Amino acid sequence: MEILERYAQALALFKAKNFDAALELVNDIKSAAPHWKKPSLLEAYIWREQTEYIKEIRVLEELLPRFDLNSPDEKYLAADALSVYGSVVREVGRISEAVESFRLSAALENNGEKSCVEISNALFAANNSENFSAEDFRALYDDYKKYLADITPYPRKFYNHGKIRVGFVSADFNWHVAMAWSWDLLTGLDKKFFAVYCYSNSAEVDVVTENLLKVVDGWRDISTLTDAQAAEVIRNDEIDILFDLAGHTAGNRLRVAAYRPASVQVSGLGYMNSTGLECFDYFLSDIHCAGNASAMREYFSEKIIMLPQSHVCYNSSVKLETFPLPCRMKGFVMFGSFNQFSKVTDSILRAWKKILDAVPNSRLLLKHKIFNTEDCRNFVGERLKNFGIDVARVDMRGYTANHLADYADVDIALDTFPYTGGVTTCEALYMGVPVVSLYGGRHGTRFGLSMLKNIGLEVFAVDNVNDYVQRAVILANDWELLNDLRKNLRGMIERSPLMNSTAYVRAVEETFLIILTNERKLM
Repeated sequence: MEILERYAQALALFKAKNFDAALELVNDIKSAAPHWKKPSLLEAYIWREQTEYIKEIRVLEELLPRFDLNSPDEKYLAADALSVYGSVVREVGRISEAVESFRLSAALENNGEKSCVEISNALFAANNSENFSAEDFRALYDDYKKYLADITPYPRKFYNHGKIRVGFVSADFNWHVAMAWSWDLLTGLDKKFFAVYCYSNSAEVDVVTENLLKVVDGWRDISTLTDAQAAEVIRNDEIDILFDLAGHTAGNRLRVAAYRPASVQVSGLGYMNSTGLECFDYFLSDIHCAGNASAMREYFSEKIIMLPQSHVCYNSSVKLETFPLPCRMKGFVMFGSFNQFSKVTDSILRAWKKILDAVPNSRLLLKHKIFNTEDCRNFVGERLKNFGIDVARVDMRGYTANHLADYADVDIALDTFPYTGGVTTCEALYMGVPVVSLYGGRHGTRFGLSMLKNIGLEVFAVDNVNDYVQRAVILANDWELLNDLRKNLRGMIERSPLMNSTAYVRAVEETFLIILTNERKLM
């Protein structure tokens, strides 16, 4: 009994974020009860909260082989451990391992809600992979749909309201990066014709939430409701168009949409790929991201909406002015990437090696939370060395609240691929930093292309690695152009479709009217 009480105390310390004390107690428990697995899993959670990913991986790699997956008492704990392992290996770029860990976790759970969460995790991770085909994605979608067997959709129903009721579903109606792309849509729909309802999967309330509450027509907290209860709330609100803003990201409620509570259902903005679910009728995109529509359909279960310019509208809360061009002050070019390190593939590292070799004295600034700890910096350093990159030329910076201030040291941003930057790219451009981006055939590979085309800099969006390297090198050797871009990029993005909220919202409104009319005709 004493061991159980000590574990409860360690768990309480962990929840109180007293990590050192919790870890000390966990180590004592592990010594006293070496065969008990829960303390090791708690240790992994402690390291995760401190972004000590390498220590977390070591704990989990020692723990996972100890589970008896045939034991009913152990398989659910193993499922939890596999989920945690999937998350951490995704953070360090081991994508295949992450996908398989999430899939195995889902199979062990064999529970509709929990298993769907794990398959969503697998799908999100898969977008980082260079090798995932449309067929591979469909296999994961099929996995997800297996865990929807407990859901019976509502019969489809259309309404005749005075205004079109649009419901938005998200866990991020607060100070979150997703707001940079969804704020204008949430607040800008013409109130003469549209009524906006928000279905929040988070109880968190901050200044963003409070401002939303003032302008929307209906607010529903669904964070504590079951999927069936949340679907009933939406059904009772008689929503004409339900817009899922999450896709397969954290906190999604795709299972609620599987009940088909609204007349028409749309996904987009918060996730770069198809949901793979037939309950969604449409996916919001644009002519640049959607590319060859017939080829793109291979990846989508939804019909693709192609807006004529940009399918996102960047709303910046940046207060910083742009900084002077750093290469002119320091005498060398600094390349940079502020994207999640999980997006950094082997192909990217090979390309970055070529760029650094071709631009004498140049450096590379990487910024992400993975660089918060020495172990993780050493881990990344070894990976860079494996590709011939001189670590002495790489500046690894951890998370800071005001991360945009670090653009004072960056001359050129290098986009990741195949999972390109989203809001990160907008932020770089807004800070006067040009972005070189490589696009492919998948939707999520083309965000950089779309944004650069919309501001008139499509020359920096290319479809092969050689051109990616060449564009970066040419740009690095033209300091006059870099200086002009530093001065003018913010104005260019502000005048572009990327920040023209009025035109953007009107285009989406027109789309809503068209799809609702078309779907009525099909009934």
